[in-house]
Amino acid sequence: MSSVVVTGAGSGIGAATCRRLAAQGIDLVIHTGSRRAAADAVAAECSAVRTTVVVGDMALPSTVDALLDAAMALGGAPGDAGGLRGVVANAGFADKTSLAELDDDILERSLRTMVVSVAHLLRKSLPLLALSGQGRFVAISSFVAHRFTLGASTFPATAAAKAGVEALVKAAAAENAARGVTVNAVAPGYVRKDRANAGALTDEQWKQALLRVPAGRLATPDDIAAPIAFLLSREAAFITGQILHVDGGMTL
Repeated sequence: MSSVVVTGAGSGIGAATCRRLAAQGIDLVIHTGSRRAAADAVAAECSAVRTTVVVGDMALPSTVDALLDAAMALGGAPGDAGGLRGVVANAGFADKTSLAELDDDILERSLRTMVVSVAHLLRKSLPLLALSGQGRFVAISSFVAHRFTLGASTFPATAAAKAGVEALVKAAAAENAARGVTVNAVAPGYVRKDRANAGALTDEQWKQALLRVPAGRLATPDDIAAPIAFLLSREAAFITGQILHVDGGMTL
């Protein structure tokens, strides 16, 4: 058997990814920052496979250690055909504070939660992913690191953090390709989540966002989970260091 770690999996893209992987028979370590009940509900939906829920701040190395320990316990002994198969670094948040109003606390929280946490996760997971010679790491970026439009929220703190994540992905891909490990990122466009976690936009802003999507609709979490699952698969063995835009044509 093998296992995949999915961070930020209490709802939205992370939860959809867990459901899709569980349907493929992949054991899961389901992470949440603080929403234990939500993560437990996702685990219940994935009852066909073995699951472990880990709660903790991804900016803390101890949380990364707990995730990887849980994954190895689920997946088998290091060096066998199981162990850690993949990591999906999804934990994060969107902050639309304008650059003029951006203070150090907001910027540092964005960088710590996304860039620093992904750096910790890469550094500690890559040796484990290399054991099987076919490990997969997928980070979740965002269109906000690529698209800046007058009259639209530019999410400067989030853009900076996601750009940093993409740089880490490319560096890790180059350093680990020869070990059989692929490292990629998926950059979603506007994703309409469940009402309890509607994200950083108001209803009116969602309407305006829809006008910027050539495909004419907002993405669902499942739209993003599908390419994540592909990048975790054996079929994606020759794809690494890539930023896959899944945004309905926004970054054409």
